[in-house]
Amino acid sequence: MLWILYDIQKYYYPILVSIGLPVNVVTLMILSRGKCGLSSCVTHYLMAMSMTDLIVILDLIMRRLPIIFSSHFHFVTKLKVCNIHAMLLYAVTDCSVWFTVAFTIDRYVAICCPKLKAKYCTKKKAAVTIAVVTAICCLKNIFWYFILGNGYTLLPYSWFCYITNQAFYSPFWSAIQSLHHILTPGLPFFLILLLNSLTVRNILVANRARRRIRGSNVVGGQKDLELESRKNSIVLLFVVSGNFILLWMVFMVNSIYVRIAVDNFIVSYISQYTQEIGFMLQLLSCCTNTFIYAVTQRKFREDLQYVLKRPITWIIRSIKHQ
Repeated sequence: MLWILYDIQKYYYPILVSIGLPVNVVTLMILSRGKCGLSSCVTHYLMAMSMTDLIVILDLIMRRLPIIFSSHFHFVTKLKVCNIHAMLLYAVTDCSVWFTVAFTIDRYVAICCPKLKAKYCTKKKAAVTIAVVTAICCLKNIFWYFILGNGYTLLPYSWFCYITNQAFYSPFWSAIQSLHHILTPGLPFFLILLLNSLTVRNILVANRARRRIRGSNVVGGQKDLELESRKNSIVLLFVVSGNFILLWMVFMVNSIYVRIAVDNFIVSYISQYTQEIGFMLQLLSCCTNTFIYAVTQRKFREDLQYVLKRPITWIIRSIKHQ
């Protein structure tokens, strides 16, 4: 079963790279135009998420592909930068996760805390939040530089580097790894589920009250624009956070199981299957946001069509000119 999974990965990861790179680049181009009908703070969070997803996809080329096609990448073992690579990778992955949490908090405040909305949900506050989250994630993952060796293993392990003997037999290493998985993605899972449930409750209560006051969500043949705005916000929030939870669930469960198994000296090959599937789904989450925006946001679809048609239009005009 495991070898079948490795054979699937030989096609899965190259396809993921070929799709993930262009779609994230296109997403950044569209969001940077600022014509998607989204607020400036939401646009900042979505751009930050797309940028980290793009970096993770680039890391896929540098890490997973050499593992899958190890016979062609033996030269990688001569590079002595694995601990630096791991430190940067885990920092970027943490940023990707916590940007999703920051986006969820921003939408919770915008929908459920109208008094704080004007103060917190601004372009400046979003930029500060992104900068602070990035700095904390970088500082948090410095310890990987000291725990992992500088040589690549080219083996399908979650850390993909050799572990120093001092770290492998150290209780401190075990505690650090457990804390790492609690903070990412354990705590984000809890925060996203909690905030989404509170947001849903608030929206349902507010919508019922608004309908009672207006008598109907349609007045004079026109839709209630406030309800439509809330609907669009909640759809985007739920699809983005739900996508994150679904695609990271296997990775989180496997991380908890591996930690328990190591601490209790349990040997099981099942964890290897779930680990590989968890990696595949985790990396898939870096390619799905563009499709989410295209499905849920009408103006994003229009801008996407414009960006895709522009090169074709330019080529046709050039041919006609010639």
